[in-house]
Amino acid sequence: MLGRPLLEFVLVLLGCLASGTLECGRAELTPAQAHGQELYGRMCAVCHGRVGEGYAADHAPALAHPDFLASATDDYLRLAVARGRSGTTMSAWSTGPGGPLGPADLDAVVAFLRTWQRAAPAVLDRRPLAGNSARGGPLFARECVKCHGAGGTGGPEEHIGHRDLLESATDGFLRYAIRHGRPGTPMPSFERTLGEVGTDDVIAFLRGMPSEAATRSIVSPLPPARTGPIPLGPVPLNPRGPEPQGFSVQPATTPADMVKAQLDRGARMGILDARAPSDYVTEHIAGAVSVPFYDPDSYAATLPKNAWLVCYCACPHAESGQLASKLAAKGFAKVTVLDEGLGVWKMKKYPTRTGMEP
Repeated sequence: MLGRPLLEFVLVLLGCLASGTLECGRAELTPAQAHGQELYGRMCAVCHGRVGEGYAADHAPALAHPDFLASATDDYLRLAVARGRSGTTMSAWSTGPGGPLGPADLDAVVAFLRTWQRAAPAVLDRRPLAGNSARGGPLFARECVKCHGAGGTGGPEEHIGHRDLLESATDGFLRYAIRHGRPGTPMPSFERTLGEVGTDDVIAFLRGMPSEAATRSIVSPLPPARTGPIPLGPVPLNPRGPEPQGFSVQPATTPADMVKAQLDRGARMGILDARAPSDYVTEHIAGAVSVPFYDPDSYAATLPKNAWLVCYCACPHAESGQLASKLAAKGFAKVTVLDEGLGVWKMKKYPTRTGMEP
């Protein structure tokens, strides 16, 4: 039998799917919520799911989960969207790090996420943290590493040891997540396994990791905006070069070794980074240009239809697949997706760059 939180979650999702909308049973959205709905559908649904069910790509968490929304503050949600999770596939969407969303947009996304909340705000345990990091390390290794990775990063599930998460998550939020789990997801309840003392020990271990320097539970202000949309760079590369060989038309993918071999051969092609500009600035394939998956219309008229275009992301195929599909719908016949994306490209130590220049 389904537990009550999971049953409520399933009923919400069934209602959303039955209505065919993202409004989840609401007769009318406010202007801010409607704006947030549009932004979510265009930028977030690719990974978090059309109705916030999660796991649409790269183990992205279920944002509509009743326990998550009941325990997460607006500040936590806003900072997660704004700053993302550096080093993961969660982009920084605010204008500060180079994303497309200004303060009003961020507020609108949070307002829309709240339309999925059906439960009252959770009563969080806000007592001062009394855990022992030395005791928490072995507990974390025994119970948490298999899903969250060593130190809480690098595992297949939520990177709970990530600096950005721990800086905005309160101890009460973390206690609630560990004790209650997320019914219906891979996160079980550890209330009986760890108890109150063990839970605080694990949190102390996470907060005490020097590599993350994550000892704060307060929300820091957003940095000032520094970049906007990135102008399209040179496309194609090697304009006088030969036709690439071995590329597969989307929805099929092309291996990284094949793309690199054709680049080395001097073949005529374009490489399109489908991620948010903030990700592009942080690191991108050398020679790639920024063409965000959620806004191809701004670039389509400038892209050549007579040259192969290789789309990539870090998901490893979700955002790049969307970009490739949208370009194909606009009449681009020579479009492929880089198999496994930036991750495998970096693993093979193929060249990358940072900054706004290709």
